[in-house]
Amino acid sequence: MENLNTQLAAHTITLEPSDAKRLATLCGQFDEHLRQIEHRLNIEIRNRGNVFALYGDNHTAQVAGHLLHQLYQENTINGDLTPDQVHLAIQQSNIPPPNIKSTHTETPMEKSAVSTTAATGTENVESFTVIRTKKGNIKPRGVSQQRYVRSIQTHDINFGVGPAGTGKTYLAVACAVESLLRDEVERILLVRPAVEAGEKLGFLPGDLSQKVDPYLRPLYDALYEMLGVETVAKLIDRNVIEVAPLAYMRGRTLNNSFIILDESQNTTREQMKMFLTRIGFNSTAVITGDTTQIDLPHRNQSGLLHVCEVLKDIEDISFLFFSSKDVVRHPLVAQIVDAYDAHTQDDNK
Repeated sequence: MENLNTQLAAHTITLEPSDAKRLATLCGQFDEHLRQIEHRLNIEIRNRGNVFALYGDNHTAQVAGHLLHQLYQENTINGDLTPDQVHLAIQQSNIPPPNIKSTHTETPMEKSAVSTTAATGTENVESFTVIRTKKGNIKPRGVSQQRYVRSIQTHDINFGVGPAGTGKTYLAVACAVESLLRDEVERILLVRPAVEAGEKLGFLPGDLSQKVDPYLRPLYDALYEMLGVETVAKLIDRNVIEVAPLAYMRGRTLNNSFIILDESQNTTREQMKMFLTRIGFNSTAVITGDTTQIDLPHRNQSGLLHVCEVLKDIEDISFLFFSSKDVVRHPLVAQIVDAYDAHTQDDNK
C-alpha cells in the first residue's frame, strides 16, 4: 500500500459476509476480474481478504466500490462470474473508458427523448420484470435497455434506434417470445427489408425468400436461443412465427401479432409508411435500426430518418435512442462507434 501514489484518493470497502470462495470468484483467476476493472476505470485495486482499497479519481473509485459490492452480492454465490459479466457491469456503471472522450452529438430527437425520461434515470434493472422465455430469463442491462423493454411493454408502436451491439433486436425478439408464451399475441412476424449491402442478391440461388434468408439469420439465432431449434421449426411450419422480407407485408392487416421490423434504416419512406399502416388490433410493433449504417443509394431516402421527424410528436409512439455507451459487446466496439461518428462529422464539415 505504501508504494501507491499518495496523491490519489483512496476508497475502502468491506465485503460481507467474508467468504473465501466467493472472494476468489469475484477476483477471478490471477485477479483477472480486478485487472479488468482497473484497466477500464483507470484505477488501482488492492485487497486483503474482504477489505478492498481503490485508488484513483474519487468519484470513479466510489463507483468501482459499488460495482465490486454489486458483483459480490449478485454474481458470486454460484461461482459463475465471468469476464463478460464484469464487462457488462462496467458498462452499466456509465463511466467512460480512460482518456476516451465521447464524440457522439445528440440529435434534437435524442435530446427530446432524454428529457422526457430523465425522471426515471435512477431506475435500476431490479425495478423491471425480467423477460421470461422457454430457455430462461433475460434481464435488461443498463438504463437504456430497461427503458426500451418498458416502452415495448406499454406502447403499441416502438422505435429502437442506435448502433450495433445495444441489444435492440435481441430484446425485441425476447419481448415477442414472452408475449407469445403468455398468449397475448397469436403470432410473431420478423421482417427485414431486402436491400443489397455490397453483395448482389441476384446472384444468390433460390427465390426472394431464400435469397433474403441469410440476412434474417440474427433473428433465427435469437429465436433458437430462447425457444430451442425444434420448437422454432414447428412454430414456423404452423405460421405462428413468420420470417419474411418487407416486400411480403404489402396489402396485409396484422391483428393479434407481435411484429419486428429489423434494419429499418434501409427502408424507403414509402416502405416505412406501408409497414406502419399494416398494424391491426391487439398488435405490437417494434422498429429497430442504426442510422449510421444506411445502405440505400441516397441517405436522405431512409424511412427511419424520415419517420423520426414525422411521428416525433405522437405521444403514444415510443422512441428510444441508444448511444455508444449502451453497447454491450467488446469494449472496443463502443470506441469504434465513436471513432466512426467523429470521422463522419469531420467529413461533413
